Amino acid sequence: MTHSENREPGLPAIDVREYGGKKGTERQSMDRRLYMQLLVVDAAAGQSGDDLGKRLGEACAAAGVASVIYADAMSPQGVGLLTWSEDPAYFVRFVRPLFARDGISQAILRPDYAMIGRTYSIGHEPDLEHALLRRSVENVKNDAFRWHVWYPLRRTGAFARLEPHDQGMILREHAQIGMAYGAQDLAHDIRLACYGLDAADNEFVIGLVGRDLHPLSHLVQAMRRTRQTSEFIERMGPFFVGYVAQRVG
Repeated sequence: MTHSENREPGLPAIDVREYGGKKGTERQSMDRRLYMQLLVVDAAAGQSGDDLGKRLGEACAAAGVASVIYADAMSPQGVGLLTWSEDPAYFVRFVRPLFARDGISQAILRPDYAMIGRTYSIGHEPDLEHALLRRSVENVKNDAFRWHVWYPLRRTGAFARLEPHDQGMILREHAQIGMAYGAQDLAHDIRLACYGLDAADNEFVIGLVGRDLHPLSHLVQAMRRTRQTSEFIERMGPFFVGYVAQRVG
């Protein structure tokens, strides 16, 4: 029984599935998605950021938590931890206990840099399962991509009031720039929705990954000229700039 079939008479049908392009004659649909979480912490007094990162990596390996450990490029004491799962309870059941371990429990969380989001479809993906469950993980686990930039953003209410055709035109302009950077292997993105999940009421979490830092910054600069960013972005950031120190799993 689908969600739409299991509803009270007179109430609208709610469909929470993700949709992609057609395979053969059938349009792809899935009720699965991947969650990704970024936590940023500072080492306590008397501990270096490098030592904290090493201990976090060891704890993730011991617990079987697939992850990326970042050295914070903007803070010698800062460390980022990126984890992912289809089950959001994973972050409570398996990631949270890592911070009770010796050498990690005194780490100081930076709440403003905590990010969590879920993959989503735009309706045209040729391989929906890959787009939702594997693409983002492949990007963050690619050994060639050592620089990662993460940031949240929120659009203005005016964007939501635009006609669907106008929204589509604006989003295509944005997407074409991102695809151009990806086609030249300069920058690759992770797009996550975080409606109702973000303490500051942001709507999306964006990750940019690449071999070099400059193209990631260049992509953000290029996006500023698009109609979406110049007219309909209410806020962006804070930006976390991480250099991959270790990948686990």
